[in-house]
Amino acid sequence: MLLAAPGQLVSVTALAQNPEMSAMAEEALAYPANHARAEEIYLLRPDLVLAGEYSTGPTVAMLRRLGVRVEVLPPAESIPAIRDQITHIGTLLDREAEAADLLARFDTDLKAATEHRDRGRAALYYANSFTSGGDTLAGTIVTAAGFRNIADDYGIRFTSPLPLELLVMSRPDRLITGAKWPGQSRSEAILDHPALAMLSPEKSEVTDADWVCGTPAVLNAIRSLE
Repeated sequence: MLLAAPGQLVSVTALAQNPEMSAMAEEALAYPANHARAEEIYLLRPDLVLAGEYSTGPTVAMLRRLGVRVEVLPPAESIPAIRDQITHIGTLLDREAEAADLLARFDTDLKAATEHRDRGRAALYYANSFTSGGDTLAGTIVTAAGFRNIADDYGIRFTSPLPLELLVMSRPDRLITGAKWPGQSRSEAILDHPALAMLSPEKSEVTDADWVCGTPAVLNAIRSLE
């Protein structure tokens, strides 16, 4: 949506229209949505399909058997990966100049958003007592915002459980919890534990759609921690 020429993009995933998951949900409403089914995508007669690394394997395989070009993109979990993906998608769409312009704006805004000193230690905490380390997008955002991730203290590089006791004893300067979803998930009960409220009562943040995917929207997530 950031790079395609008018009329070039014929459909987006339905997930792009979900405001809890997509940083461009409102813009995505302007496009027909698909639900990652090979039949519906094939009938759109696309010249190119951009699929995520975790897209449904049979759908990708069937589209390729039907002669549709499918490019599978890995999730961008770091600033360099975000930059590389902007350039790569620009090439796939024959929009190199537009990609270069978007990348230049991203770099300028990133520099402005990350010009600060060490702001202390931060903790990421989600349902089921999971946290994120430095090799994740959330960890990248925390570091770019000038915080030291307590996950590093425990050798956690990816997404892994972190006992509540260790979180409390770490006494982070900033607590960032996962967003709650509609329903009655017992896995989210840990986020209501009184220890979390006592740990950082005035400096808590909640992740939102800007934290989900490696796009220029991560700048909003970085700024939200200021």
